[in-house]
Amino acid sequence: MKPLRVLIGCETSGRVRRAFDALGHDVWSCDLLPSVDGSNRHIICDVRQLLNDGWDLMAVMHPPCTRLCNSGVRWLTKPPQGKTLEQMWADLDEGAGLFSDCWNAPIERIAIENPVMHRHAKERIRNYQSPAQTVQPWWFGEQALKATSFYLKGLPKLVATNKLTPPAAGTVERNSWARVHRAPPSADRWRLRSETYQGIADAMAEQWGGFALKQVAA
Repeated sequence: MKPLRVLIGCETSGRVRRAFDALGHDVWSCDLLPSVDGSNRHIICDVRQLLNDGWDLMAVMHPPCTRLCNSGVRWLTKPPQGKTLEQMWADLDEGAGLFSDCWNAPIERIAIENPVMHRHAKERIRNYQSPAQTVQPWWFGEQALKATSFYLKGLPKLVATNKLTPPAAGTVERNSWARVHRAPPSADRWRLRSETYQGIADAMAEQWGGFALKQVAA
């Protein structure tokens, strides 16, 4: 069976790319930054430069979302120190534009990982639809807490592969599962917070890749 042509946008870790590659697909990642694994299957560019290149499936993993998500809406009325309201709204327009271009790309199967958006972001997304699902790493065998929402077009919801039981709230064990959110400020904090857990990456490759293969072969 012919492998899928898969684009993994806005990814520097290479984790999702490697998961699809392990199943034999023709997969490429891209980002404005180099890939940390030094792969020659990573393109340094704006993902929008590649949208018309005939992909079977595209997963955009971590598009800039600071101004789109609910947690950042407060900055649209009272900007953080050193920023202006004009800059905040310009950042919102830029982030919404990127999401819109990816969401409306000429690709039959699209998945975009992004937090739940506030109304100002939704109003700026062409053909906006609510996220199809929100998953947790512990659904896929990972001892971690990190709600991850997927906006899906032409793809099914991910099915849990190995559900664990999170520790009780307030325990030391629970805090260790929330280590990503509790990470201290650092130059690499954004990278740690944006990495896709291996269990989720494997589920994406197996479930979405398998689904797309059946459709392409039909």
